[in-house]
Amino acid sequence: MLFLAHSYRWKILVTLVAMAAFVVLYQASIHDSRSARETAVHDPTTSGPMAGSRLQFVATGYCTGKTTASGVNVHTGIAAADPALLPVGSVISVATPDAQYNGVYTIMDTGPEIRGRDLDLYFPNCEDATNFGRKDALVTVVRLGWNPKASTPGLIGRLFRRREFDQANKPPPATPQAPPVTSPPVTAPPPAE
Repeated sequence: MLFLAHSYRWKILVTLVAMAAFVVLYQASIHDSRSARETAVHDPTTSGPMAGSRLQFVATGYCTGKTTASGVNVHTGIAAADPALLPVGSVISVATPDAQYNGVYTIMDTGPEIRGRDLDLYFPNCEDATNFGRKDALVTVVRLGWNPKASTPGLIGRLFRRREFDQANKPPPATPQAPPVTSPPVTAPPPAE
């Protein structure tokens, strides 16, 4: 190694060889994310669904509870699913044999009885939930996951707070001053003939 210290040619040669080796090894071990996505084989039995996946589920209705597992008050359009398969915040499109229940739902709830490909759709009326019963449903994953606890107000929150502050402190609009009302000149009636 002592001969490298005295010759610039050797330093340049060793540097170039090291760079070439690094580039060859780097390209052999690191895959481009686009090529990995294109070559990925989705096996729903071993991994969770991907956005755009169509999966067969068994759907039931529920009507109890006031707050979901995500902390949101229950309302129409909320569904409960196994968080290992469809994490909280996932948006799904549900198609059932009865078209009145078809629509877009957001997974905002979980439950101890919901495992695997079970899905609970929230109904504000318990009679509707009972009438829904248990149905096969074709679920299309629109968006997979969203963690509401990981979201922060950030820029959007500051903008909304500023807008609300500005609206609360806005001076009332100036009312235009009406011109003074002048009465028409009083004229004497014409003489009678």
